[in-house]
Amino acid sequence: MSADVSEATLWQRVCERLATELPEQQFNTWIRPLPAAEVIHLQEGNGEGAVLVSLRVPNRFKLDWIRSQYASRIEIILGELAGKPARLELTLAPRETIAPLPRNSAPTVAMGQVLQQHGLRSGPVAAPGADTPAAGGHMGRPAAQAATTQPAQPITAASLVGNAPPPGAAQTLPPSATRHRINTSLTFDTLVPGRANQMARTAALHVAGAPGQMYNPLFIYGGVGLGKTHLIHAVGNALLKDRPDARVLYLHAEQFISDVVKNYQRKTFDELKAKYHSLDLLLIDDVQFFAGKDRTQEEFFNAFEALLAKRAHIIMTSDTYPKGLVDIDERLTSRFDAGLTVAIEPPELEMRVAILIKKADAEGAPMPEDVAFFIAKNVRANVRELEGALRKVLAYSRFSHKEINIQLAREALKDLLSIQNRQISVENIQKTVADFYKIKVADMYSKKRPASIARPRQIAMYLAKELTQKSLPEIGELFGGRDHTTVLHAVRKIGGERQKNTELNQQLHVLEQTLKG
Repeated sequence: MSADVSEATLWQRVCERLATELPEQQFNTWIRPLPAAEVIHLQEGNGEGAVLVSLRVPNRFKLDWIRSQYASRIEIILGELAGKPARLELTLAPRETIAPLPRNSAPTVAMGQVLQQHGLRSGPVAAPGADTPAAGGHMGRPAAQAATTQPAQPITAASLVGNAPPPGAAQTLPPSATRHRINTSLTFDTLVPGRANQMARTAALHVAGAPGQMYNPLFIYGGVGLGKTHLIHAVGNALLKDRPDARVLYLHAEQFISDVVKNYQRKTFDELKAKYHSLDLLLIDDVQFFAGKDRTQEEFFNAFEALLAKRAHIIMTSDTYPKGLVDIDERLTSRFDAGLTVAIEPPELEMRVAILIKKADAEGAPMPEDVAFFIAKNVRANVRELEGALRKVLAYSRFSHKEINIQLAREALKDLLSIQNRQISVENIQKTVADFYKIKVADMYSKKRPASIARPRQIAMYLAKELTQKSLPEIGELFGGRDHTTVLHAVRKIGGERQKNTELNQQLHVLEQTLKG
């Protein structure tokens, strides 16, 4: 250890160095709230002691982020300050062993002692805050007015994905969640992470860790049953868990409309302002329902401006991106788009398989992987439909006293499969895409290659691969005898662009919903 650095000050000196190197917001969010580090000497083969610094991190999300973004730099600084080789070890800290640190105090070091509890604290010391996000959870949406504090029942929207919380787990959250209309079973722990919701989930975690600072407003859009409502409830639950006194409110857009109508009839708009303008976090679902309602839009605009002015946070969901909203005042849509706009996609195949296997295990009915793949390949639209398919298969297995296999799944889902096979064919896809892009169906088979034709043709090939059981050669044959490599190129190109191009993603979503009836 160098002469001017002791074990008791090593981590403090590291923090001081990082504070000069990192942007203030990054330091305050990720480094400052960390508890004290424990310094351990390791004996190397040459007899000189190396330094192992063990740092306890309060949740898995923060541990992974610090490891990927800051760990290598921390180790370099540790080595420089200690004057000998140093290694950083990140471990998860049991929540019950973490003592709180006063909000305004800086981290100090005491060997072997943890000084700070990291949670979802607002202000500069905040950091993302759900407990360890599990690889399982629910992505479905409850009814807008059905958010309750009741624990999830077997085979419900709240428990159907991943590792469901144990009975009574929701009771660890504050009772105030009732008046906030927060569904306590919809947390980050019970949300399945995957490529489909990766960006939206990360953004929501950032908001939960530092409300009012980043990504304000947060606008989440996507089709039905993909987990938009789950995410915003998760933010509300996370904030209330750390700050039970926080003024949080979840509501569906229709409830806001109803409040405006009632206060308009009673001439009590001061009450409306008192209710909404004083919030710390407003979570509002399906803002597309504001379309055509001028007075509602006016009042929401006023609430929106008031909340942003006081650095409160607003999270909204919609079935389309802000610029795609119709009959909504432009000054509102421009503000919706001023923060961060993120999409939730339909879950990819691997994610759907994981959902099925994990929940089946949780229900005490282990599902073979081949059965999970069979169901996942045939149920693509959203998690709600996946939940319904799982219910049918599990119920069919229990009622018939048969083991779960592909044949049983086929029997249980025969109605769903017959409807799907009857409605979605390559020919139907070609006609629907041709109508959407205003080209001739014959152009799907032709050798014409202008962009106005080639692009819709590639989209139709992509949808044929996604929505039917046809092989690449079969699809190529139905598109004028094209080689399977041409189809593969189209599938990869459109699939890749969908992840980056919000306009294309929205067009594909509309086409998929149209084809699925």
